[in-house]
Amino acid sequence: MLPLPNLRFPTLHPRCLMRAIHSIVIGSPSHGLGPYFRFLLLLKCPCGCDDCCETPKNPRVAIMCTPLLILTTLVFGSASLFAQRPAWQPAPGHLTLPLWPSGAPGAPPNPLPEVDTTTAKDNLIAGKPLIRLGNVSTPTLTLYTPRVNNTGAAVVVFPGGGYRILAIDLEGTEVCDWLNSAGITCVLVKYRVPDSGPYPKSSAALQDAQRALGIVRAHAGEWHIDPRRIGVLGFSAGAHLAAALSTHFDQRLYDPIDAADGVSCRPDFAVIVYPGYLALAEKDFAPNPDIHVAAQTPPSFIVQAEDDPVHVENAVVYFLALKNAKVPAELHIYAEGGHGYGLRRTALPVTTWPMSVETWLRTLKILSHSAGPDAPAK
Repeated sequence: MLPLPNLRFPTLHPRCLMRAIHSIVIGSPSHGLGPYFRFLLLLKCPCGCDDCCETPKNPRVAIMCTPLLILTTLVFGSASLFAQRPAWQPAPGHLTLPLWPSGAPGAPPNPLPEVDTTTAKDNLIAGKPLIRLGNVSTPTLTLYTPRVNNTGAAVVVFPGGGYRILAIDLEGTEVCDWLNSAGITCVLVKYRVPDSGPYPKSSAALQDAQRALGIVRAHAGEWHIDPRRIGVLGFSAGAHLAAALSTHFDQRLYDPIDAADGVSCRPDFAVIVYPGYLALAEKDFAPNPDIHVAAQTPPSFIVQAEDDPVHVENAVVYFLALKNAKVPAELHIYAEGGHGYGLRRTALPVTTWPMSVETWLRTLKILSHSAGPDAPAK
């Protein structure tokens, strides 16, 4: 709450007070004292009752009565607090950086504020709600470092949400908790939505992904990460984004702005969880021609349920493209599971996929008991 400045307050008629409060709450203070100055401008009461309210011309009462002073303080402090409170923010203790120090490419001049679009009618996942973060116009990355047993491996995480919203906890912070427990640094990317993909419909999300991977690799030494063991993990639309980055790393989709854009943004491995946009349903599930799998595409782990309404063909088609390009890949198809379960455990076997990922990372020598940030790549 804002501290009260050393100002002399008037005593207002109750109806005048309510009008003053209404003006303060709907206002948008430009700085901490904005509401107070706005209040002083209302000393000449809008209802014209100068005989009831103290004004500079009618200084009948020296100070505001205590109940009114308290109420006014609460209103001022709350209005400022609510005006600045974000829809989502990381827990304290984690480094967060903007991806674009001077603003994202093509950023709108007056973006809408970020908002949690979840409603009471939205479905629960494993009996719990989730945050559906919308209107992201200032993309960021947040660093989650293991407290113990840092293996030196890192994973850049892209939450899903159909390129409309981000399931920022279900497919973001909860993923980082799991990765940290395995000794893996997690970098959570809050990329732009809505209408930021899939590429090439929009290049915004892929620009954010390229930029994020470059920043992580540029800061690898500082963040105790092995620059040769940095992977990506994405869900749904975020899984498509992980696959897009795995096949679009040779050329940035934006003009370089600093040293982070001079290092490779190729992931060393990729985890693709219930992907979309990789097979075209309207073309009998033909491979997406904008995802060009080649020999340099990183090894990939793919998981999806057969009853996924987004279509299991996305996983199968991408796996076959990797196989044909002789890229090491592992495909896990489960009979049941649907879509959008994240890491939340249920009775369905599909929700054990994180254990399979850890095993796969060990087969790739990304994880090992002796690995650390300075260990040689194998």
